[in-house]
Amino acid sequence: MAKKSSIETNNRRMRLAAQYAAKRARLKAAAKDESLPPEERFKARIQLSELPRNSAPNRIRNRCEVSGRPRGYYRKLRMSRIALRDFASEGLIPGMTKSSW
Repeated sequence: MAKKSSIETNNRRMRLAAQYAAKRARLKAAAKDESLPPEERFKARIQLSELPRNSAPNRIRNRCEVSGRPRGYYRKLRMSRIALRDFASEGLIPGMTKSSW
């Protein structure tokens, strides 16, 4: 099980990213827009840098929904390899069986 603080930090980052997504997209578009004067583009970049760091979506870490483990994560199932194996062994994932040959 991951530390509660790590899981909560990641959840806080998710909330902040969702909260600032529209503003961040608007500022990024203004900063990249070649038709705007350089002063306005620079102003947009400054405002973008003043947003909270944790509101950037690339700071969000994929974590297992069951254990909070950050490594060995399967995006499709949203869980780690260890939790996946435990759930599959108990028969909680439909269609998944232990392989043998």
